Amino acid sequence: MTSPLTNVQTQSTLIAQQLTLAYDDRRIVQNLNLDIPQGQITALVGANGCGKSTLLRGLSRLLKPEKGTVYLDGKAIAQLPTRKIAQRMAILPQGPVAPEGLTVRELVAQGRYPHQSWLQQWSQEDEKHVEAALETTGLLDLAERPLDTLSGGQRQRAWIAMTLAQNTDILLLDEPTTFLDLAHQIEVLDLLYALNQSRNCTVVMVLHELNQACRYADFMVAMRDGHIYAQGTPVDVMTETTVRDVFGLDSRIIQDPVSGTPLCIPVSQMIRH
Repeated sequence: MTSPLTNVQTQSTLIAQQLTLAYDDRRIVQNLNLDIPQGQITALVGANGCGKSTLLRGLSRLLKPEKGTVYLDGKAIAQLPTRKIAQRMAILPQGPVAPEGLTVRELVAQGRYPHQSWLQQWSQEDEKHVEAALETTGLLDLAERPLDTLSGGQRQRAWIAMTLAQNTDILLLDEPTTFLDLAHQIEVLDLLYALNQSRNCTVVMVLHELNQACRYADFMVAMRDGHIYAQGTPVDVMTETTVRDVFGLDSRIIQDPVSGTPLCIPVSQMIRH
């Protein structure tokens, strides 16, 4: 897939140092250090409740740290204006909800809000980015359709198109394939991979499916109990020891015959041979 959107010329850096995140008095992420690789796809994996989505919220400033700092382009993100952050980084939360009756084009246009002001409303530049986002995600023919009439995969592409119209060089996505069937999961992941390759943008996403994470990610972060258990390439991270310690599951790791990446085969105690 060739993207009409221009390549990212200046990549933003995103770094967490000694990050502790909590809800009320319950700490979820503790003293975490992470340097997100620029221009690559990073997958956050781990068991339910390990802190993946909480970390993504902390990186995007949706959740204020109890301790530690997130740096965007070398500056503490807590000190940056919201508009400036939104011009460099886009986040797609899990299960986003749009107002009833909103069309695909209207949703995608919302991605341009960070670039507008009282003095400069809708412009030709905004229109260009919306059209490019619709084309990149294959939604031009569906642009005038209400969002709630689309399939799950189409709706997810529309939300991704909104983040593309925002024209940032960092995309943060919380479980972008949740509730999608297998074909639509691959459709969305292929799209994100193509965007990373064509635009050189940095993609960070929470994924549950380990084999998809291994296939699509350049860099993996395996979390356990609010800490980073392992990080690195899929080959380095996805080992039988990692799967046992992080997920409490015995497995065998073989080579994916299609992609050559690690393939996790769970070992069931109920099956006897």
